[in-house]
Amino acid sequence: MAPAQGQFSDHSDGVDGKERAEGPSVPPAFRAAVDALRSARLRPELEVEPTRPPQRLAPHAYALEAAVVDGEDDLADGRLVLLHDPAGHDAWQGAFRLVTLVRAELEPEMAADPLLPEVCWTWLTGALDARGLSYGEAGGTVTRAGSHYFGALSARRPATQIEIRASWTPREGRGGVPDAASHLMAWGDLLCQIAGLPPSDPADAAVVTLPQRRGPQVS
Repeated sequence: MAPAQGQFSDHSDGVDGKERAEGPSVPPAFRAAVDALRSARLRPELEVEPTRPPQRLAPHAYALEAAVVDGEDDLADGRLVLLHDPAGHDAWQGAFRLVTLVRAELEPEMAADPLLPEVCWTWLTGALDARGLSYGEAGGTVTRAGSHYFGALSARRPATQIEIRASWTPREGRGGVPDAASHLMAWGDLLCQIAGLPPSDPADAAVVTLPQRRGPQVS
């Protein structure tokens, strides 16, 4: 299992994220949530690293990007952002928000399934529910896009990409801190599922997964 490591960011230009995290300007609840993300234990197929968070979505943000790796192939990739507004946010119905982008390339026979978008959305909510997580205000989109190649590229097989963009509000626990580590692990479960990996828990063997080829990189 690989721990998720990284640094804090509170969008202060020219100031090291770690230093800012240890200062009085960083709310303790946000610091605790990011510490939990850093210590989460994920499946070994997941390669996780910190990335620059968005600058204007919230006063405080921390971001991770991950890829599901099989040998030299990336089967799926994604980004997870933890947002925090100590004053709370009406649209979030809370002080924290998780925002994600997940995408993978599908085999043509699976991409043709008319119920694929609905199935992919239930994978997200199912991953959260399977870990017993409490959350609210979940919303997002599932997009299916196909590519056909012509001319000098005509030897390539048609490709279809599935993309999930979603956000949800993790319920806060003691001290106003959400169970960020468990939300990250649920997100990792979603990534592995969309990559077509078998479930890590034998009790989840009935879960349907998709066969994959090499997928795109997050940019």
